[in-house]
Amino acid sequence: MEYITIKGGVRLKGDVIISGSKNSALPILASSLLTDKKLSLTNVPKLVDVVSMTKLIKSLGVNIETNQKRLILKTTQI
Repeated sequence: MEYITIKGGVRLKGDVIISGSKNSALPILASSLLTDKKLSLTNVPKLVDVVSMTKLIKSLGVNIETNQKRLILKTTQI
């Protein structure tokens, strides 16, 4: 296992932004077909698989809006 050794007397501080998981996003996007409620998803990664899934569910009648890092899914048309 790799590790990083930090030498010095200065404490580290800051933020680390963790990207979303494709393996979690894909089933959640698919499950949007099961409700007529508006869904808001954040931290969805912009990967080819996720883009393909959004195109697929759009073709099935899901309206998808993007606001910065958020996807808003509305399935009232199904």
